[in-house]
Amino acid sequence: MKVKTAFLIAMICLGSGFPATGLAYTKDKEKSSGGQIVDSGTFGVFVNGHRVATETFSIEQTSNGSVATSRFKTEPGLDQAEQTSELQLSASGDLRKYEWKEITPGKTQAVVQPNETLLVERSTENPQAKPDEHPFLLPVSTSILDDYFFVHREILVWKYLGMACRQESGRVSCPVAQRAQFGALNAHARSSLLVSIEFTGKEKVPIRGVAQDLNHFTLKSDMGDWSLWLDDQFKLVRILVPADNTEVVRD
Repeated sequence: MKVKTAFLIAMICLGSGFPATGLAYTKDKEKSSGGQIVDSGTFGVFVNGHRVATETFSIEQTSNGSVATSRFKTEPGLDQAEQTSELQLSASGDLRKYEWKEITPGKTQAVVQPNETLLVERSTENPQAKPDEHPFLLPVSTSILDDYFFVHREILVWKYLGMACRQESGRVSCPVAQRAQFGALNAHARSSLLVSIEFTGKEKVPIRGVAQDLNHFTLKSDMGDWSLWLDDQFKLVRILVPADNTEVVRD
């Protein structure tokens, strides 16, 4: 598979998998911090065909690394739940800090940061209380895959691109059926897991009744199999979780 991305990729960073795309952005997409927006938008979350939640996200790349922020909120008329997250990665793709907060119905908060040779999660259900510490013998290269933030899966695919794919003359080439494994941490569940990703080829996928040529990746773990489709700019367009009758679609 060879695709030419609209980002004019100069390279795929081997650590983070984030596109180094400074040539492709316009001034209106630059933040005051000097960073550039790699991707932003919303995902609709559907269960049994009914929209139940929306994730609003933004991924910013700076000279020092990358920051992905996200807000997950259930739809009006349902039991209200709202959470936010911020994932900070170094320029090499290592974890610098991950923070998530529950806005409603509870007030749980958690922060994951490196501590010498391991990661430590500090969490509390009362912002005024001293947080509990949960150490994990995991390296800083560990990926964050939290429950309600689907943009984390896009970032993981970008890591796969950096590890398993090649870039030639502005094009990215991924071999079919080549699998790569990643260590990950689910901060909500306070558990580590091993996941694998492989590219299965290009497919025509109906998105709101319109067929699109998308790149199909499979994400496998003990939690089940997910299918992910990304466009030729490597932006996540659709996720399907058959076991949960769940579909995630970019708005």
